Amino acid sequence: MPLKIVLTTHGSTGDIYPVIRLAVALQEAGHTVRFATSEPFRAEVETAGVPFFQIPPNWSQSDLRYWMGRMQKLKSPVSQLRELYKAAAPHMEEVIEGMDRALDGADCLVSSYLFPMNRAIAERRGIPFVSLAFAHNSVPSRYMPPHGLPRLRGAPRWLQLRWNRFAWKLGNVIVDTAINSTISRQLKRKGLAPVKDFFSKSADLVLVTVSPGLMRPNIELHPRFQFSGYLRWQSQEKPETDQRILAFCGQKQVPIITFGSMVYDYPERYINRLVACWPQDKQLIVQPGWSGFKIPADAPHILQVEQMSHDQLLPHASVVIHHGGAGTTASVLYAGKPHIVVPHIGDQFFFGDEIKRLRCGLRLEKERWPEKLASRVATIEANPEFQTNATRHQTTLAQEDGPTEAVRQIEAFVAGQKNAQLP
Repeated sequence: MPLKIVLTTHGSTGDIYPVIRLAVALQEAGHTVRFATSEPFRAEVETAGVPFFQIPPNWSQSDLRYWMGRMQKLKSPVSQLRELYKAAAPHMEEVIEGMDRALDGADCLVSSYLFPMNRAIAERRGIPFVSLAFAHNSVPSRYMPPHGLPRLRGAPRWLQLRWNRFAWKLGNVIVDTAINSTISRQLKRKGLAPVKDFFSKSADLVLVTVSPGLMRPNIELHPRFQFSGYLRWQSQEKPETDQRILAFCGQKQVPIITFGSMVYDYPERYINRLVACWPQDKQLIVQPGWSGFKIPADAPHILQVEQMSHDQLLPHASVVIHHGGAGTTASVLYAGKPHIVVPHIGDQFFFGDEIKRLRCGLRLEKERWPEKLASRVATIEANPEFQTNATRHQTTLAQEDGPTEAVRQIEAFVAGQKNAQLP
């Protein structure tokens, strides 16, 4: 039976693109969708053929860059999350009102897990709610603690299990408090309860949109967490940019830097350090994204390219230097290329560790990456194991169909919720 489904998220393109792909897949399956998000992403959503529903705040691209830059100055992921909600707090009541309008006539709401208040909005309308998690470090289990905390290896089993359970409960409290300390008044004014159980009970169905073959831990997880596989959407390809790259390096593959929506206060300093340390006889491609990087004219061995599809850009790479965002990590895995991950914020550190675990790349600290990059690239290119593993992971991903599995999970969940409501 066709459904009317509302999808929503906010942030950068890494937050928007997976939801666009899911919206397209739902439409292909015969469902009616609308994508509720802020104005800067209207063009991307509508170009994909997905109906757009505007939600405040009416930010510009420079506004998004400003808040991303502020978040990157904070070391703690909890502080970064609190900063995200500080940015949203003045607009939160308008956002809630907008979501209420978007849900008129809807059968289901699908939302990024970063916005748990959407569950309360859906539940008071009696609408099934599905959460999307773009990284699997948000999935709790009694068999492991949150990422970054010690696993108590060697301790008695009972102590490990108690520690893991305590750590996740504490994580819930810390994150719930960080969110509620910024927006609880706005939620209360709109008749919504404070956020509770951010990790453990964000929704009755949480779609974890990463590869089950590569990323799902081989441990027991609560059945509400289902690994669908990646939801990948690409911007339109630009043949003229392809011609520039071919004119620059021909058929030879070269290192490529792409830092997506990461922001630098003094981008020229980083680029000057990179140019000073990068070998003049070795070519390099840089995609600046939101960084503000500009390659000087006296560095002809380094090519700067504009925004373009990862699937168009990455085939030219011998190794990809990136920030570890969920979407970019997926793109490099699908391209079958080795990684050098330079984490800047949030779960990028987790994905850097995952790439090391998969033995298809290295992790490099942000502060000294311009000076250390050439030696790390040399390490990757000198060791064929990195490429061998990257190729093997590419084969695994080719056997998965995240959009189809996500649609199947949503359809089954909504049907189950409706059957449960029958007398």
